[in-house]
Amino acid sequence: MKQHIMSVLVENRSGVLARVSGLFSRRGFNIESLAVGTCEEPDMSRITIVVIGDDMHIEQVKKQLNKLIDVIKITDITEKEHVERELALIKVHAESGSPRSEVMQIAGIFRAKIIDVGVKTLVLEITGDSEKISAIETLLKPYGILELVRTGSVALQRGSGSGTIRT
Repeated sequence: MKQHIMSVLVENRSGVLARVSGLFSRRGFNIESLAVGTCEEPDMSRITIVVIGDDMHIEQVKKQLNKLIDVIKITDITEKEHVERELALIKVHAESGSPRSEVMQIAGIFRAKIIDVGVKTLVLEITGDSEKISAIETLLKPYGILELVRTGSVALQRGSGSGTIRT
């Protein structure tokens, strides 16, 4: 069992995401991360799915995805060179003085942006791989994480692979 990152190019239509994610749940897979949005072609969306499974079961899921009418292309980029990022917004309890400056130092070390300052809180924005996000989360826990939201992974294959230009 290993983590697979799948990039699924689909028609940008109502209900497509539900059909794609439903296929995974019917097969008994828990989706670790799911991110979707329009892509370089306005009538298409790219779904990035992170799922844990063995190669044989993932191959079966890919074949079933290919049968869905709105699916254009599926790429398992796990073993291919790729770039992967995640975004997180973290609201941290940060009183004036030492705690606030310590949180700001941690943010600086991780190249996180401070996007909101309250009387007793700071909201940080951070991008990076999931390990980086988890690491800053661990360091900020002692200060009191009030709210946290993570986007899930988005990924693209490096180089000229997996293009979607239509002619």
